[in-house]
Amino acid sequence: MRILVYGAGVLGSYLAHELVHGGNEVTMLARGRRADELQQNGNVIRHYLQLRTTVDKVNVIRELQPEDVYDLIFVVMKYPDFEAVLPALAANQSKHIIIMGNNASPIEMRHYLQSNSPAEKKVAFAFQTLAGWRENGRVNCLRGPKVTLVFGGLGEQLHWRSIIDQALKNTRYKTTTFTNMDEWLKSHFVMILPLNRIAVSYNGNLRKAARDKRLLNYVIDAIDEGHQVLIKNGYTIAPANQQQLVQKYRKMFFTVLKIILSTPIGRIILSDKAVSANEMTALDQAFSDLKKRGNMATPNWDKLYNYTPLQ
Repeated sequence: MRILVYGAGVLGSYLAHELVHGGNEVTMLARGRRADELQQNGNVIRHYLQLRTTVDKVNVIRELQPEDVYDLIFVVMKYPDFEAVLPALAANQSKHIIIMGNNASPIEMRHYLQSNSPAEKKVAFAFQTLAGWRENGRVNCLRGPKVTLVFGGLGEQLHWRSIIDQALKNTRYKTTTFTNMDEWLKSHFVMILPLNRIAVSYNGNLRKAARDKRLLNYVIDAIDEGHQVLIKNGYTIAPANQQQLVQKYRKMFFTVLKIILSTPIGRIILSDKAVSANEMTALDQAFSDLKKRGNMATPNWDKLYNYTPLQ
């Protein structure tokens, strides 16, 4: 299949790697130094836990022209960056688009694409579970043996799913589908926002944070309040076991969180460098809007965001 990966950060680079492995003809859209790196050296990924480096040759473009037609376009970037690329995607003649990453407004994005395109647009949303960083012209990727890729529509059945399945065939993804990715994505960001505050509270010193019982309890309480805000606004928590994690299995969650913060890998995943500050700010604003719409108080969430460690 002829596939475009629009975005060449950590997540887009790993996706391109898997799609090449699956036998697809992959093009990456990148700009500036990143485009130069890809053209000169290929898509270089250091698989941190697997202790190996892969290099994939990919086609590289710097702009998406309306007449550049692909069987499937994956748009992989940070949430605040999606808006700027929607006009180019709408103008393009390709029909099938998957928007991948944190997202607080998937309904609005799909509406824009379908309302402003000369071609019929079929839009899905996705998320993949891995972390990493870029340095010295390569991507350092932190992942398990199989990366989970979650995808789906916005409440409707994806009648064009066969195209997605064909693209992912022979990749090493563990795929999971959700009918309503709007609910999944909102459930995801109300969990990661409190978790992100751990590093912020201790200026990145997660070893110290792991010993702060009060902070970790605020994090768990804040996640629970985030779930309640979503429910008040008519959403269902997805997956359902996420809500059980902070209620029925709270003690286990507390222990696991404490252990993760004490390990080198955990300190990479939850470090203040592992997330984008402007993305967290945009998601914070989206949560504030949901809170206001639901007319709900979130005392533990507020305490967490104003937390000062005891000296």
